Amino acid sequence: MSNCARTDHHCQRCEGPLPFEFSMAFQPIVDVATQRIVTHEALVRGINGESAYQVLSQVSDMLLYRFDQACRVKAIELAAQLEMPSALSINFLPNAVYEPEACIQATLEISERVGWPAERLVFEITETESVTDRAHLRNIIDTYRQMGFTTALDDFGKGHANLDLLADLRPDKLKIDRALVMDCHRDTRRQILLKSVVDIATQLDIETVAEGIECRDEARWLHEEAGIVQHQGFYYARPAFEALPPVSVFTDS
Repeated sequence: MSNCARTDHHCQRCEGPLPFEFSMAFQPIVDVATQRIVTHEALVRGINGESAYQVLSQVSDMLLYRFDQACRVKAIELAAQLEMPSALSINFLPNAVYEPEACIQATLEISERVGWPAERLVFEITETESVTDRAHLRNIIDTYRQMGFTTALDDFGKGHANLDLLADLRPDKLKIDRALVMDCHRDTRRQILLKSVVDIATQLDIETVAEGIECRDEARWLHEEAGIVQHQGFYYARPAFEALPPVSVFTDS
């Protein structure tokens, strides 16, 4: 993002409507120990349920800030309309946040208007590998925590692995990517890696969430052998467009 975005709030990157429309689908994150939904993640979709890619492919650098702000507003508005009983998780790109306290204002305003408490908002940090300013990312996480929000590192273990981020950052949650979860019940190498991640997270006082769970065997191993109790994936529920999908399956049911 150019310097103007970080020093001048009233620039063309920050103002005006988006040239396209979008909406959200929601996918639950369940706690298999208590058999309850703890969070719903908001996932970008087209207004007729089109894929996230169809929407994101229209987001240029010039639109990044406005899109990030619009996603937060849309997710909170829909969550309130649906009377979501859980926390709400919203993805954001660190490069879209030029100054945390300024960029959070629209989130605070819509939250107050619809009565959504800060402690029920989780911000998932995506595409961390594209962040070159580590101090800026740390400032975002620390500022959000001070405001009462929960933060999570998304897609942990994918691509650049993000392990080095834990030397500098203090997120509340690690969302372990499908790349490590896949076939974990029968893949010894993944089992070793997953147990190591859980051990590190535990010692750093960070919760773990397993993403992309697609079958009962994966779910059981993650819960019973790795000790990961927060799960997300098609095994529990597929994302539902502008709705809260039912969850009828748990690992020990």
